[in-house]
Parts: sequence; structure tokens; C-alpha cells
Amino acid sequence: MRLYLFFITFFIALHLSAQKEYPQDVFGSPLDIPLVLAGTFGELRSNHFHSGMDIKTQQREGLPVYAIADGTVTRIVVSHWGYGKALYVAHPNGYTSVYAHLKKFGPEIEEYVKKVQYEKQSYEVEMFPDYGELKVTNGSIIAYSGNTGGSAGPHLHFEIRSSVSGKPTNPLLYGYEVRDATDPTLLGLYGYPISDGALINKSAEKIQLNYTRQSDGSFLADKVTASGTIGFGINTFDRLDMAANQNGVYAVKQTVNGRVYSEFDFETFSFAETRYINTLVDYAHYYDHRQRIQKCFKEPYNHLSIYKSLYNDGKINVEEGMSYNVELLISDLAGNTTKLVIPIEGKKEEEKITKEDKTTENYLIAEKPNNFDLGAAKVYFPASTFYEDFFINLEKGNDTITIHDNSVAAHRNFTISFDPSKYAMEDRNQMFIAHLDSRLRPSYSKTYKRDGAFTTRTRTLGTYTLVRDSVAPQVRPKNFKEKQWLSNYNYLSLTITDDLSGIDSYSATLNGKWILMEYEPKTNTITYNFDDKIVNETECELKVTVTDNVGNSTTYTGTFFRK
Repeated sequence: MRLYLFFITFFIALHLSAQKEYPQDVFGSPLDIPLVLAGTFGELRSNHFHSGMDIKTQQREGLPVYAIADGTVTRIVVSHWGYGKALYVAHPNGYTSVYAHLKKFGPEIEEYVKKVQYEKQSYEVEMFPDYGELKVTNGSIIAYSGNTGGSAGPHLHFEIRSSVSGKPTNPLLYGYEVRDATDPTLLGLYGYPISDGALINKSAEKIQLNYTRQSDGSFLADKVTASGTIGFGINTFDRLDMAANQNGVYAVKQTVNGRVYSEFDFETFSFAETRYINTLVDYAHYYDHRQRIQKCFKEPYNHLSIYKSLYNDGKINVEEGMSYNVELLISDLAGNTTKLVIPIEGKKEEEKITKEDKTTENYLIAEKPNNFDLGAAKVYFPASTFYEDFFINLEKGNDTITIHDNSVAAHRNFTISFDPSKYAMEDRNQMFIAHLDSRLRPSYSKTYKRDGAFTTRTRTLGTYTLVRDSVAPQVRPKNFKEKQWLSNYNYLSLTITDDLSGIDSYSATLNGKWILMEYEPKTNTITYNFDDKIVNETECELKVTVTDNVGNSTTYTGTFFRK
């Protein structure tokens, strides 16, 4: 037991010493509450790695957000999606801090933003203030926490990036204290026969492997019999103190008979490579089971820079009559580690589970452009749309087409072009390209109409068709009624919805003057804050126009009174 603990401690110390040295005790906390995390850096997300840490805000919005050091605001983004309201602050030491999903900005920044929004008559804006134009001091209030953009609940998304390269780094490397005394959890172990003819436990297909916990806390897999080139994958997560969230682990190291075969961690990564997460995980397994298996071997089309060490790309060449001892060390940044040992016996055996035959009429070569005519539509895949060559399943229909399924990840956008000539012109104006889910429910895919064709660019495989939307959006007052006195109201809000193609744009005026309304898609609400003080009249006429993605429009007009 002592030898095991010594080995683990030595591994962690060696691993941390290999990292770049990051400034400690230089940056303050962005919140004045204990740091409890809902998400960690590098966590596995859909098509990307998480680029910061998500700090819980006690299920509340409006907590003060503080500048972690002196600096200047270099970028401000206000968006319905993604980071929502986000603030970027450059610091003199070469780092930039990022604060996202904000409810609103600090007074000086809020005034700056609203001025631009009213000038452009747009809620969504992106600004790059001149260096030094909006200075902040260490510990000053720069914003208030919220739930804007793609946030699934109130929290602060916080990042630290290099101001030079733009690469995000793990914020916990800068001395922030987050309590974590729990070892990572191992949910599953999988073996992958890689080479032609390779077998694991008589299987030519991926196979789940059994393991048991040992008295020292480590795990031991049942003995594996194998032949050919194989690899392993794990389903794992980390849990921090005071939170039930299943967070990402920090590092995974694989050794074979004492030699390091693969090692990667989430110290940093580049945004340009983040979509290659789909080569680190078993993408097809995620499609089927919603579980992310991290491969301990590197695919030839994996261009991630997270690897600290690789031998034979982490793949194990198993020879008959030889024995191999594989160790996987799964660790978090606090030094908690889970160890899994996999004994392997090289043995030629009869194949019991054969590889699934996925042959179709069409074979796609990933490095070349590919065109397919599916009758109702044509599909064009640029070179390198996919990571590897594969048999692609394409189905023709009278009005629909099916492009394989989402068990294959597309790295780049491909193009679908429909011919709408059989439809009347008045119908075409209200039509769009829709992706159909498993229950055949349509969702809008951004549709371009030019040269007699309907075209969309997407990275989502599946079934597509043309759909007509003839119903205009609905607009309804939410917190007021017609001709109501609103003297004591801080804001007014309306509900806007569309049952098919979705909301494209909205605008509002008070007594003929444009007003800023904040749109929150998660609640289908647009809100005007009376602090903007656009009109001074007692009688106010509100006019709101909402347009969907095919041009159907609804205008609401109402009157209220205010002193």
C-alpha cells in the first residue's frame, strides 16, 4: 500500500512539474462566494472541450462579478446564444480573463454597451473598445452573474486565456482553491480490436471489459486474451466537493509493462482544434448510448495537442505467448488518482463475435470532395468533411433525403441543395429546409434561396426535407395589460413564439422611438427596461414586430400609461 501511494505521489509531482509555471496568488476571485464548480476545464462537451470553469452562483442571478486584476476591457459580446453577455479583460501580465452568461455589465460598461446598441438598433452586438478606453481595477464590479446565452442554469463561466495566442488554460492552475478530495470515478472499460484480424476476448468488435475494486482502492480488470493491435477506452468522470456534478477528469496516463504508451491532460488546448474532440471520444458509442468513452490511443486523424507522451499512438501490439500489464492512471488536478490494471495474455483464439458489416452502395473517401445526387436534393461533401473513409448510407425519397445518421461526426460543413421547382412560387416563399428528428419533427436549417435552388450548410447528418411555414409568430403581453398604468414597473415584457421555422428577428418602438428589448429564447421573452428612459409622455404606444425565418410577420400594438 505504501509503495502504491509513493508511486501515485511521485507521478502527480512529476506531472505537475512538467507543466508551465503559472502565476500564483496574482488573480483574485471573480465572485465573493466559495468556488463550487458545475463544470471544469477541458470537460467533454458536444463537439468541443469546455474552455473554462463554470462557477455555481447558488442558483441565483445578479451576484457581483469582480475583475480578477487590473486591466482593460478589450471585447464585449451580447448574443442570444453561446456565451450570452460576455466580457473580456486584458491584464498587463499577458493574460485575458473572460466572464460569460452575464445578466448585465457594471454601470460604466453597461452605459457603453447600451449606447452602441441604440446606435445600431440591435440587441446583439460585438464591441472591441480601444485599449485603455474601459479600464478596470482589481476587485471592482464589472458585471453581474446571470443565465444568458446557451447557459442551462444560473452560473458564471470563467476563463483565463493567453492574450497573445488566445489559447485558454485551466483556471485552477493559477492558485484558485476548489475543494476536491474525491478520486475520479470509473464507469466503464472498453477494448478495441484495431488491426485487421485483431481480437479481444474472441471479439472483433469493441467489447466492454469487467473489472473489480481491490483492497487498496485500485481496480483490476479480468484477464484479457488478445491478438493483433488493440487499444483501450474508458468512461470516467470526476466529482468535486460540495457538488454532485459529473465533471471532467484532468489527466489520463497509460503504461504497458512500465513504458508510457499515452498520456494526455487538460492544461490547455487551442480553439482551432477543439472539434477534434470527436476523435478522442468514441463518437458512435455516444450516439447510441449518450456516454463519452475517451480513447487511450490516438487515431491517425486526431490532431489534438493535449498529448504529453505517445508511443505507438497508444496502441498495443499483442503477440501470441506474451503477457502484458497495462496500467491506466486517471487523475484530477487536486492529485486524486484512480488506478486500473489490465492483464493481457497474447493468445490466438477462434473469433466468436464478428465485425459488423457496414457495406453500402456508396463509399466516401474523406480526403476528396464527394458529390451525390439523391433525386430530391444533391449533397456535396468538401474534402476533409469527415475524419476517415467509410461506407455512407444515402436514401432517396420523393420529398426527403437521408444522409447516413449521426453516428459519424462531420468535422466541416457540407452542402444540401433542394430543387423547389415543383412547388408554386407563393409556396416557395414560405418554405425552408428542415432536419427531421427521430419522431419526424422538423427543425429549421438556415436556408439560402438563390438561382432557383434552396441550399443549406450543416454538419448534422440525418433526414432532410422541404417544409412550408404559413403561420406567423405570436406576440402576447406578459406582465401588463392593455391601457394599464405601469408607473411602478421597472420593466415590461412580452412572450414571442413561433411554431415551426422559429424567430428570426424582432424590433420594438415606444411612441415611434426604437427601444432596446432583450430576447431570452429559453423563456420566449423579450424585455424592455424603463431605466432606458426613451420617452417622457404619460401615454405610451408600444409597437412590437416579430418575424420568423421564412418572413411571416406579426405586429403587436398596445397602449399603457406611465408617470
